[in-house]
Amino acid sequence: MTRGRIAVRTAEAAQARKLHALISANLEEGHLLPRTLDELVVHAERFAIAVRGKKIVGCAELAPLSPHVAEVRSLAVDRLDRSRGVGTLLVDELRRRARREGFEKLCAFTHAPGYFIQMGFSIVPHLWLPEKIFTDCVKCPHFRQCGQHAMTVSLDEARDRSLDEARGRPLELVVDDGRPASVARYA
Repeated sequence: MTRGRIAVRTAEAAQARKLHALISANLEEGHLLPRTLDELVVHAERFAIAVRGKKIVGCAELAPLSPHVAEVRSLAVDRLDRSRGVGTLLVDELRRRARREGFEKLCAFTHAPGYFIQMGFSIVPHLWLPEKIFTDCVKCPHFRQCGQHAMTVSLDEARDRSLDEARGRPLELVVDDGRPASVARYA
């Protein structure tokens, strides 16, 4: 498989089927909750997608939970593109969007806390995120037995810059189809 340029941009409703296929492919591992196609059509513009050429290789949704807290939801990367930084690019883009939209905190619920810790998130008690519990968790069939870790990160711009520098992964902002897009080049 050729490594190449990955562009991160906003999804469109017309891409909902591709998002659904990517999320569904990742469901088998048991780390994501299912999403309906209708739900993805409605919320497509909340998704950041990672694209190589014309192929969507990753996606993640910025889901508002309250005026202060947003969640990284449905983070999925194509099996062949894992361990190449695609997920980190997506989370970094959601972090920038969340800050731009005025959120103070970004959260994630995950079975892989180490992955998010590398991006500056911290494990917190679930009760510290009542917005998530009362929005989604109480309706979930896995409520109180999901085994996920609640993670949060403050949306402090200076802290984010230092994390990018520490990772040695400065991102170059370019315009892609008239919309801002983050681009990374892989060696």
